[in-house]
Amino acid sequence: MNQSDVIILGGGLVGQTLALALDAHGLSSAVIDRMPAEALLDSSYDGRVSAVASASWNMLDAIGLGAALEGKGCAIGSIRASDGLAPGRLDFEPGEGEGPLGIMFENRLLRATLFEASQRAEHIALHMAKSAADVQREPGGVTVTLDDGTVLKGSLLIGAEGRGSPTRDAAGIRIARWSYKHHAIVATINHEKPHGAIAYEIFYPAGPFALLPMLDDANGHRSALVWTVDEKNGPAMLALGERAFLAEAQKRMGSFLGELALAGPRGAYPLGFHHAATITGERLALVGDSAHGIHPIAGQGLNLGFRDVAALAEVLVEGVRLGMDPGDAQLLKRYETWRSLDTLMVAMATDGLTRLFGIPGRAASKIRRFGMTAVDRIPPLKRRFVDEARGSSGRLPLLLQGVTV
Repeated sequence: MNQSDVIILGGGLVGQTLALALDAHGLSSAVIDRMPAEALLDSSYDGRVSAVASASWNMLDAIGLGAALEGKGCAIGSIRASDGLAPGRLDFEPGEGEGPLGIMFENRLLRATLFEASQRAEHIALHMAKSAADVQREPGGVTVTLDDGTVLKGSLLIGAEGRGSPTRDAAGIRIARWSYKHHAIVATINHEKPHGAIAYEIFYPAGPFALLPMLDDANGHRSALVWTVDEKNGPAMLALGERAFLAEAQKRMGSFLGELALAGPRGAYPLGFHHAATITGERLALVGDSAHGIHPIAGQGLNLGFRDVAALAEVLVEGVRLGMDPGDAQLLKRYETWRSLDTLMVAMATDGLTRLFGIPGRAASKIRRFGMTAVDRIPPLKRRFVDEARGSSGRLPLLLQGVTV
């Protein structure tokens, strides 16, 4: 039998970050994931990338991951948004001395770095290629029996399995859910001209077309492509030959990056929205996509999960220092209150943007461009968007400020 402060179901980017944040403060955790260790350390590139906001980077650095990740991601110096390729755009840039808006990392690098750090951590027990055969949450604690018969005990259960979280469903937590009937086509491209550390977000009625800066490779300049298409066109886009696919991409982005070439495999995934009615239960807390799933239009999905991690870690660490049980209902209520408004506001904002830019027609396009011009001319409003991109708006947990609890 193994005892720990928390048991984390799901060892993805958010689950392992939470374990490391707790470990940095002396709290123990058991991390359970179906994925074998070899898969997390796989060096093959699958095309998936994440934008780590500057506040999220502060946390990764504070819990000891900065040195391992330093220089391995591409800084986002500015974000350039436009309604199609028509004249007029909105540029978001950090203030003087603030550093980049975020950093683009390949998911494979983040996974491997987190896993290697977890293996070395004093207070983390990894149970890879395992699943929970039985979960019992009772007033006195949590008991999880793994499929190999191992019994784990803890004070708090964390659901971090992702969008289809069985922990959330088993707890009977209701969710609001809908499909956008879109697929996101993801790929990495090499291009002739440098990207200048600019992230481009080009909006079309069919969905946003995003180009995200990445570090150069042996073949030259490189960016990640996230291209939203109607769900009925998703399989056809993947089936296109390389030349035809790049020709279609060139139509939507113009020639500002010059000639294009594929730098990695293409992939696609369906886009949807979900938001849990509550993110806590008896000795239970949800983090990341188990609690909320949003459209990638603003690249905030992973950062919302990191904000969950920072808030929950602070609540638990402070509670334990006061002599409280990590699964105490008062602590969970504080976490719920702290995170509920922020996640709902971000979720609604991304959903609203998706629907606003999805309205076809010249009149709608003119209204959108007028709105973008207005934002560009109102510094306080523009600053709010910059703070959201950096992940520095609202009441920030200490870890997102780069300070341990």
